[in-house]
Amino acid sequence: MKIETACRRLIEDFKSRPTLRSGSLITTVFGDAIAPRGGKVWLGSLIEVMSHFGVGERLVRTSVFRLARDGWLQSEQIGRRSYYSLTDDGRERFDLATHRIYGSPASGWDGQWCLLLLSGLETAIKDSVRKECGWLGFGPMSANVLAHPAPNLADLDITMQRLGVVDELVVVSGKTVRNEAGMRCLAHDSWNLAELDVRYGEFVTTFRPIMRAIEKDSQLSDKTAFLARTMLIQEYRKIMLRDPMLPEELLPGDWQGAAAYRLCRNLYRVLHGPADQYLSEAMETADGPLPPPSNAFWTRFGGLQENTRRKVSNG
Repeated sequence: MKIETACRRLIEDFKSRPTLRSGSLITTVFGDAIAPRGGKVWLGSLIEVMSHFGVGERLVRTSVFRLARDGWLQSEQIGRRSYYSLTDDGRERFDLATHRIYGSPASGWDGQWCLLLLSGLETAIKDSVRKECGWLGFGPMSANVLAHPAPNLADLDITMQRLGVVDELVVVSGKTVRNEAGMRCLAHDSWNLAELDVRYGEFVTTFRPIMRAIEKDSQLSDKTAFLARTMLIQEYRKIMLRDPMLPEELLPGDWQGAAAYRLCRNLYRVLHGPADQYLSEAMETADGPLPPPSNAFWTRFGGLQENTRRKVSNG
C-alpha cells in the first residue's frame, strides 16, 4: 500500500465518525504544530489546513470561538485578519500535556508512592483536584486519597498553584511494606488498565500499516506527512492523557502501551521533518511564516534528528 493511500484511509475514517471532533483536532494541531513554533496563527491559514481533514470553515470558526471562550485561546485583530494564540493558562495546560504525550515511559521505579490527601479540602475543590490531578496520572485509592507511583512533581506543583491549594493539599510520600501483590491489584482497578490496553492495541493496529507503507514507499509528500503526523498524535493523545504512566513493575506483562509508544515514536521521527516543511508553507503569522520550532521541540520522543532540524530551521 502506498503512503498516500494509507493516509487517505486515516482521514476518511476520521471524517466518517458520527461526531466530527473538530475542536479536539484543532487542539492537537495547536499543541503538536503551532505551540512549538511561536504559538500564533492566522485564522485563514488554519481554516485552509483543517479543510484537508474534512473540517469546514464554519466548524473551524465555531471551534476556535469555543476554545477561546473556555480560556484556551485568545484572538488578536490586525486589519481584517484574526490571529489566534494560546492564553497563558492554555499554554500552561499544553505544556503539562506535552510532557506526557512526548515523554518516555516511566523507568527505574524506587517503590515509592506519592499520595494526595483530600480530606481537608472543600467538596468543590476536591472535585477540581481529582479532575486536574487525574490528568497528571493520579488515581483514586479511596474517596479522599489520590496516588501515583512516579509523578512529575514539577507538574504537580504547577497544578496545585493553579488550583490555589498549595497550603491546603497534603502531599505524602510512602512505600508499600506489606502485600505488594495486593497493591498491584489495587493499582489495576484504580486506573482501569484493561481498557487502556485494548485502546493501545487498536492504536497499533491502525498505525502499523502507515509505518509499513512509509518503509515501502519513499514518495512521502510534505502535506501527507503533516496529515499523518496530526492523526498520529490525535489518536495517541486521546489514550495517553488517560494513561497514568505507571512503572513497568505495576503493568501487565503484555502491556500494549509499550508497543504503541515505540510505534508512535518511530513514526513521529519519520514524519516530523516533512510535516514541518508543510507547516512553513501553509501556516501564516502576522510576521510571515511560522518561526522555526523551539529547542524543546527537538527533545520529543527522546530526540529528533539533527539533520532534519537544520533543514526546517533554514526553511
